[in-house]
Amino acid sequence: MSLFGILYQFSDSFTFLILAALGLAIIFGMMGIINLAQGEFIMVGAYATTIIINQGFPYPVGILGGALAAALLGFVMDRLIISHLYQRVLDSVVATWGISLVLSEGMLQLFGPSMQSVSMPLGSVSIDGSKYSVYKLLLTLLAIGVVILIYLLFTKTEFGRKARATMQSRDISESLGVNTKAVYSETFVIGSALAGLTGALYAPTMTITPTMGNNFMVQSFVTVMCGGANPILGSVLSGGVLGLVNSTLSVTISAFFGKIGLLIITIIIIRVLPTGFTGLIEKTGARRRR
Repeated sequence: MSLFGILYQFSDSFTFLILAALGLAIIFGMMGIINLAQGEFIMVGAYATTIIINQGFPYPVGILGGALAAALLGFVMDRLIISHLYQRVLDSVVATWGISLVLSEGMLQLFGPSMQSVSMPLGSVSIDGSKYSVYKLLLTLLAIGVVILIYLLFTKTEFGRKARATMQSRDISESLGVNTKAVYSETFVIGSALAGLTGALYAPTMTITPTMGNNFMVQSFVTVMCGGANPILGSVLSGGVLGLVNSTLSVTISAFFGKIGLLIITIIIIRVLPTGFTGLIEKTGARRRR
């Protein structure tokens, strides 16, 4: 395989991990909630996008509709269920697992075991005798753009300052007048919207089924666990390392061994770096300051 082919495979794996993990990382990092329904929010985004595009609307409208559908669902779920589970990690695990079952079974009853997929736009480009999807190349640029926008949101805006303060100390933030419940609610909606965006972007590349969220959930979860406390930096670093392992094994052996290798390297990282990549960076920075 050519050098471009290797880079293409890496960018494909990296993009998948980043987009799948970012929303989950924000919800977990900012709220301490493990959202086991994140894969189903991705599925909802894919369904909404597919329905909109099949109605004759252009792809950008369908992608926006998928993100908004998941954001709306996140808002409703937060008001009805999640808002009662802030700071209750184990309870949130059980509750979001139940939400995931309801969503997947609901989609099965509404739309059946599968839905007519939409074709992948933009065609392909031939390089060194091999064809590569232009759309998947564009996904990498979109993933980088999403990461930059989320970074700016949480570092350069009033909401971001309140969210980071709430993450560090909820009690002190409340004593200073921050409405932490509103911050948590907005954070959950943002994480849900990112999940919907992921499903919307990958809808043309996958078979649309009620269980498609499972393809994202495991890999996004291990990416978040390896990343550490900082949701944005951790996701990028973890996605890069895990994407490199996955793409290398997929190219040299097979896609199956790529997934096996990803899980093995995850176990090693968690064992060697229990606080993740961002924990290692923080420790290194603390040593240098001394």
